[in-house]
Amino acid sequence: MSAPKELKIRPYARLLTMLGDQLIKNERIALIELIKNSYDADSPWVKISFDDFTEDFKFTSKSKIIIEDAGCGMNAEIIEKHWLNPATPEKKRRKAIKQTTQKGRVIQGDKGIGRFSILKLGSKIEIITRAAGEQVEHVIDYDFSKYDSDFLIEDGQEKDLFIDDLNVYLATRTPEVIIKGSTDLGERKLKRPPQGTRIEISNLKGSWSENKLKDVYRDISRLQSIFAEKVNKLKDNNWNTDFEVIIYKDEKPQRFQEEYLEKLNFLLDERSVFRIEDGVYDEYKQEYRFNLNGIPKCFKLTDSRISGKDVFKKRFGKGGKELKNRAAGKTECGSFAFGFFVFDFGANVPAKYKLDPKDKEIIRDHRIYLYRDGIRVYPYGEPDDDWLGIDIHRGTVSAAHFLSNDQVVGYVNITQLQNPKLKDKTNREGLIEEGNATDDFIALLRTILRYIRAHDYARYRLDIQSKAAQDIFRTEQVQREFDKLKEVIKDNKKARDLVSKAEKAYKAEHHYLVRRAETTEDLAGVGLSVETTSHDIMAIMGKALIGIDGLIREVMHENLNQDKLQKELESLRGMLSFIEAQLKDIQLLFKSSKQRRKNIKIREVVEKVELIYRRLLKKGNINLSIQTLGSPLVAKTTDAVLLQLLLNLFDNAVYWLQQTSKKGKQLEILLDGNNGQLIFSDNGPGVHTEDVPYIFEPFYSGKGEEGRGLGLYIARQLLERHDYSIDLAELKSEKILPGANFVVNFVAEDK
Repeated sequence: MSAPKELKIRPYARLLTMLGDQLIKNERIALIELIKNSYDADSPWVKISFDDFTEDFKFTSKSKIIIEDAGCGMNAEIIEKHWLNPATPEKKRRKAIKQTTQKGRVIQGDKGIGRFSILKLGSKIEIITRAAGEQVEHVIDYDFSKYDSDFLIEDGQEKDLFIDDLNVYLATRTPEVIIKGSTDLGERKLKRPPQGTRIEISNLKGSWSENKLKDVYRDISRLQSIFAEKVNKLKDNNWNTDFEVIIYKDEKPQRFQEEYLEKLNFLLDERSVFRIEDGVYDEYKQEYRFNLNGIPKCFKLTDSRISGKDVFKKRFGKGGKELKNRAAGKTECGSFAFGFFVFDFGANVPAKYKLDPKDKEIIRDHRIYLYRDGIRVYPYGEPDDDWLGIDIHRGTVSAAHFLSNDQVVGYVNITQLQNPKLKDKTNREGLIEEGNATDDFIALLRTILRYIRAHDYARYRLDIQSKAAQDIFRTEQVQREFDKLKEVIKDNKKARDLVSKAEKAYKAEHHYLVRRAETTEDLAGVGLSVETTSHDIMAIMGKALIGIDGLIREVMHENLNQDKLQKELESLRGMLSFIEAQLKDIQLLFKSSKQRRKNIKIREVVEKVELIYRRLLKKGNINLSIQTLGSPLVAKTTDAVLLQLLLNLFDNAVYWLQQTSKKGKQLEILLDGNNGQLIFSDNGPGVHTEDVPYIFEPFYSGKGEEGRGLGLYIARQLLERHDYSIDLAELKSEKILPGANFVVNFVAEDK
């Protein structure tokens, strides 16, 4: 064997294409990368000039793009050791010592490749730079126009080209360009210090248009947080906003939508239904804190309103079990700040929230932005970017689970210090999905947005959609209007006949619709109840089928064990008996002419439902206690009404007790025959104050994705048809356990 030969890794020149032209998505992102370099150089401004472009912004052979700043500039050593070398660790090492510049700006770049985005814009580059305090300026000149875009052809000839085959020239001279003086910046004339950098790019690539330039202006205006004024109210914020970018075309400043930020801020403050401000996710305390329309809110991750959301459970497990199993026992993304502004694009909207088409257009141009140390992380916040997966969820699971992307404008603020594991992708297209950090971060944001939709926004919509229609129905407003009309036209027989005919038709239709609604409620209640009981039936049927399959295999052999066969058949009969009993109970739920009202002992129905839930009660370590007071509690009703009522009460109690990690979970039922009451009580999280007015409304549920918001509504409707009632306990004497307490009155209400 020969002696090992030492080899060197020698990259081909086409690596530059991958770092610049292919890695950077478009010309807009390329410009942003160069602007961020000026930001890191502590420049107070950046001037971008599009020279010798046509009237409609098409470029010619003479066209060039010039980027000029007044930053700290570069000396010869930085140019030779760092500027020209891909993946230079210079900024990374600086950040390890101190993360901020002399002006206090947090250094943005650290990968050492952002400058190669220049190759996305053109192939001929001249850089003039002067470091602070130096009496010379340096000129870097590289012309790659003789190569094809992949650096595989030179002057028309195919060639193996390596990076070190490319020539870049550096010259030092007495300052001619970067000199002390003045510069125009919009309508102002500013002092130009004797330091900074000027990049001139020619032999341009890609394509330009006025719309693309407007997009560049739009991107630049959002490079720093458009919410900075609001966020700067926070005491611990030390962002710098002393950075300005101006675009020129042939010495003429270009202004696009100068007033849009002012208009946007007006809409955020005056037209948003909900303003979630000063929001913080505190990783140390594992809690959200924010002000909702000025009212302070605080939710621990263990709060059932948070941990009960499906988006939370999918990431962190039931009750945050997956978090508890981690070594640190908590999320890994770090603490972050947030703020959201929620709008209502619907037609039936209170006047103070109404939006005209132009308002909606402005709002739809924004999404939820992500900022790191006050500088935007692209492409988050773009109208076509769904970085939180909300539109996907709305389209594939349920549109009702989340507010749509276009009706929420907001920000999320992270920092390199607090969120070191949230790292940018090399291609500047969002965050790296590595380890738990990014997935935790997105799940936490989705959870709080889900909470807002399921609770505050749901209550708001119920208030404006349901109340008016229900009031018309309950107060018989239409009938009263008929009576008024008949009084007015009592002397006009023809008109009176027509109104009477219309009234008769209305009453017939009203009667039909009421019966149809009652039938629909009956069927919905049956569906919800059957869903509960069917789980055990299917489980037992599965076991029975396995037993039958085993018997079929056994009888194919000789010398059957009769004793074993008898035991298997007895076991199968027991399973079938259980299924029969369950189906008999389900049959009682269906509406039938035989289901006349009769006196029913409530305890017997409670015990039937307890059997259905016995497995879940045991699995959840929930202790059930049934107490009686006085004579047996009896109600004149049907089995169907009582079964549906109790199935819903059991279902809710078991669900919420499962969301808690407390020991000693209890469910207590008091059957008070003396007062004709049933009190159903548990020691779960209870009903939160803001939810109390809505729990009996249709389609309002605190369970998130797992609830339909129909159970309690249907239970109340069924009871009211029998002149009975169900309410949340208000009196201290009616509250048995510290959780949810429901009082069912089986004494017919006076009419």
